[in-house]
Amino acid sequence: MSPILQKDDRYNILFEPVDIGPVRTKNRFYQVPHCTGMGHLRPRAESALREIKAKGGWGVVSTQETEIHPSSDLSPFPEQRIWDTKDIPALRMMTEAIHAHGALAAIQLTHSGHHSPNLYSRTPPLSPIDQSVDFIYPKQARKMSKTDIKNLRLWHRKAALNAKAAGFDIIYVYAGHGMTLAQHFILPEYNNRSDEYGGSLENRIRLTRELLEETKDAVGDTCAVAFRFAVDELKGKDGMQSHEEGRAVIEMLSELPDLWDVNLSDWSNDSQSARFEPNEGYQVPFVEFVKGVTSKPVVGVGRLTSPDLMTSLIKNQTLDLIGAARPSIADPYLPNKIAEGRIDEIRECIGCNICVSSDNLGVPIRCTQNPTIGEEWRRGWHPEIIKPRVNKKRALVVGAGPSGLECAMQLTRRNYDVILSEQSDYIGGRVLFESGLKGLSSWKRVSDFRINEIRQKTNIDVYTQSIVTPELVSELEISNIFLATGCHWRSDGIGRSNRQGITGLKNINVLTPTEAINYQYSPEESIVVYDDDQGYLAGVIADHLSSAGHSITFVTPASVVSPWTQHTLEQVRVQASLLNQNVKIVPNKTIFNANNGVLNARCMYTNRTSNIECTTLILVTERIPDTLLYAQLKEIMKSENNINLQHIELIGDALAPGLIADAIYSGHLAAENFEEPEIHIQQALYAREITSLI
Repeated sequence: MSPILQKDDRYNILFEPVDIGPVRTKNRFYQVPHCTGMGHLRPRAESALREIKAKGGWGVVSTQETEIHPSSDLSPFPEQRIWDTKDIPALRMMTEAIHAHGALAAIQLTHSGHHSPNLYSRTPPLSPIDQSVDFIYPKQARKMSKTDIKNLRLWHRKAALNAKAAGFDIIYVYAGHGMTLAQHFILPEYNNRSDEYGGSLENRIRLTRELLEETKDAVGDTCAVAFRFAVDELKGKDGMQSHEEGRAVIEMLSELPDLWDVNLSDWSNDSQSARFEPNEGYQVPFVEFVKGVTSKPVVGVGRLTSPDLMTSLIKNQTLDLIGAARPSIADPYLPNKIAEGRIDEIRECIGCNICVSSDNLGVPIRCTQNPTIGEEWRRGWHPEIIKPRVNKKRALVVGAGPSGLECAMQLTRRNYDVILSEQSDYIGGRVLFESGLKGLSSWKRVSDFRINEIRQKTNIDVYTQSIVTPELVSELEISNIFLATGCHWRSDGIGRSNRQGITGLKNINVLTPTEAINYQYSPEESIVVYDDDQGYLAGVIADHLSSAGHSITFVTPASVVSPWTQHTLEQVRVQASLLNQNVKIVPNKTIFNANNGVLNARCMYTNRTSNIECTTLILVTERIPDTLLYAQLKEIMKSENNINLQHIELIGDALAPGLIADAIYSGHLAAENFEEPEIHIQQALYAREITSLI
């Protein structure tokens, strides 16, 4: 870590306390509720993650959506629970960890209505009306009776009291993201009731008003009551709009909560990726009116990482508190870095939504920029601190892509003397290629952050245009070698759906993704992008080339374009972008042969064949790790005469091609663990949370 610099007085306003009802924050940095994929199943891991945020300087640290009753069961997704008093000890462990560092702890009480399929509890889902559950499952939620509504209010009050007992300082009523009963009652789309809970807006917010009033009555003496509300659905007249009903709701409830937490709905709008919303603070135009309607403090979000923008939002009286979910994941120490004058050390969020994908997959959180997130308890990792070196032996990192950069940076932090070698004339690897594509410019932050730190280190030498050979390794007499030699894209058509490859490729112009971007296409060229990777890259390439004026046909064995991007909340926007640019999409087809300007395709379901005109085929299928140097060095290592090579390890895409996040994680893991005995590494160096039977 760099020495603490002189604090920049321009940002003093960010460190002022803010009164929220009966509690006071130490500053204006507010980690809003966000999921972690750990929740009630992994309470120690959840607690450790939130504690890191408090250590990093966040004035308020919130847990994730917290189910208040078995009729709001989000299984198989491990969110938080406060069904009864049995949940209090695990939650208290978290609040005590947060309080130990001077931060306030917040909890977002949630009943998800028809968004809860209740697959674990098997309780019939609840809704303002009879309708399908918001989950691909042939099941419906039942219309709530007056008794159901009364019971919901009792459940919420009981949960608030239990949250107070668990030590929370701020307790939420939640009406956002299209995921909660309170919001479902507010929106006409989900509420056509004819009783006092339906019809007019005043009737539709009745339940929300009752929940706010009853929560304040139950816990308002010592706890603040926050209201998280989505002011706009970005549906135009077909949904709630911030300047119409969104504003009206805030006007009608303006002084009731102690805090307004305002954002967009649904989740795909609130957490838009940088690919489709590159602007930091993009939610400001939708929420800037709120402070003119209420005297209560307001927190808002929008992938805020710039202290200058944060300061202007406070000074302009747009917000009182700077909200963050994704930026607090990318850098839990963001507030401390601003306070200590280390602005250039902020690990900025790139808006890739890998964190979001983790929750959608029901697994512990991960981040492209911050490989330590979710590993605080089970591996003991810290985003800013790493264990010291074990010996004085030097390290060689071959390859300066994302994995090599992360590994080299962490080794220098451990005080190893490092050589970083890159065969090309630039460092950054695949990050530089992908960040040059349409919508992905923010991804360059991944390499920029690491390069910036490495350049300030005195214990690392960086060489470009340097080809490492076994002979050179022997000459250097370096004991610890990490090979981030990357991978290359297949050009034979073997992929997820075709293990035999495509025949006849010699009859057609075939390009890999890296070749496709700089290729000089003729105006009459028939370009086909074939996606049997089914991740994100093929869709990006098709979008990039189409935007450049090329006519593109997109062929995929999947039923939709880039199905992986459903997990990052982008798939609808990906497909819409291609369709709006007149890209011809051919789904459910695998290509098996090429012949004289024609591709032969086969239906994935019927095996019927069809022809697709094509003069240039861009294959996005699988990648082959580049491991030749590794194999050569392992042979040398076996030699009885060689005593220098003690550790040789493949990392990143050279080990197993994947996401940039996977490459970063691999590089970090190697730097942390390489001195451990091989048997320990094979048995996985992390703790497990196991249910104890007493």
